[in-house]
Amino acid sequence: MKILVPVKRVVDYNVKIRVKPDGSGVDTANVKMSMNPFDEIAVEEAVRLKEKGAASEVVAVSAGVAACQETLRTALALGADRAILVNTEVELQPLAVAKLLAALVAKESPQLVIMGKQAIDDDANQTGQMLAALLNWPQATFASKVEVDTGAQTVTVTREIDGGLETLKMALPAVITTDLRLNEPRFASLPNIMKAKRKPLDTVTPEALGVDVTPRIRTLKVEEPPKRQGGMKVADVDELIAKLKNEAKVI
Repeated sequence: MKILVPVKRVVDYNVKIRVKPDGSGVDTANVKMSMNPFDEIAVEEAVRLKEKGAASEVVAVSAGVAACQETLRTALALGADRAILVNTEVELQPLAVAKLLAALVAKESPQLVIMGKQAIDDDANQTGQMLAALLNWPQATFASKVEVDTGAQTVTVTREIDGGLETLKMALPAVITTDLRLNEPRFASLPNIMKAKRKPLDTVTPEALGVDVTPRIRTLKVEEPPKRQGGMKVADVDELIAKLKNEAKVI
């Protein structure tokens, strides 16, 4: 079984985001970039399935600028067998990414796609669902446990919902998006980082895949959230209600 794992290059989660002075976007100059944390979980789960013998190959995929090769090398160091970069300078949006992945699925013929439920930069939480719709494959989102039965060609996924846990059983091929509680990603060891440099990394373009990635949504303005004001103590319920009504204007 072949597993396809999309990974995204994002601003590291430890970095404080800065907005450009003109409000046109987020300033990424000289900012540390890393793999999206949810995608790290997806890579870890795919590698674990391979170690269990449920998968034969793990292919990491990314779309974006040439610097995304660093993210793919990280995925290779974590245990992926090979990588594919869809090289483009265009700002990619969820639907465009889903179409690119659908084209790669048609080319690579994986039996399972495991991907992060969302990216921490745009928090869209759309690509996995769009990909499943384009492929007409079953999907399980927010997975906290994944069990593959290669004999029956099925996958059982436990996912978190508002009321507790929900268990889904799907026929392969399928799309799964990962939640934080699925696993704890491993650290890439130095020997594996060195081995990753020798693993194959292919590059294609959206044009070669026959996909139009022209943005459909235009960002008008990006601004930082207002600074939070300090809290205060009130003497009694009447004063609290008065402040909520007259100052906060929430009642």
